[in-house]
Amino acid sequence: MIRWVVVIFFALIVFSALLPWLEKLGIGRLPGDLRFKLFGRVFSLPFASTILLSLAVLLIARFLK
Repeated sequence: MIRWVVVIFFALIVFSALLPWLEKLGIGRLPGDLRFKLFGRVFSLPFASTILLSLAVLLIARFLK
């Protein structure tokens, strides 16, 4: 269980770093992705997009085995 929490945490960090580039493709604006403005900064928590990308990576890994 803790392994999945760590994986999702690192996926969120990587996804947040790539978010400006991925927004051009439409990823990061799915239902379930939270975006809020606090103290003049925009914070994004892309939960749904992270799950979608993790599922895509999982499927690719399964086909490569």
